[in-house]
Amino acid sequence: MLGIVGIALYALVGVLYLASGLVMPYPWVFGMWVLWIGGFVVVARVFSQSRAWTPAVAVVAVALWVVIMQLGSWLFDWTA
Repeated sequence: MLGIVGIALYALVGVLYLASGLVMPYPWVFGMWVLWIGGFVVVARVFSQSRAWTPAVAVVAVALWVVIMQLGSWLFDWTA
């Protein structure tokens, strides 16, 4: 059950990655999408090995998104 919750949480994190185009320029957005797809591969591997850790992948993905957005704001003046 925890594995299914983790996959659902990761899918919800995808909304953040898809909406990144509202703040950052498109070459960066495509990189964010590739990063999210790569994370989905990680979620699938974690799900097959240890389902209890799948929510942790979603938490790491949110933290990574926040760090990238904040760094872009500070370094490149990304604003909505």
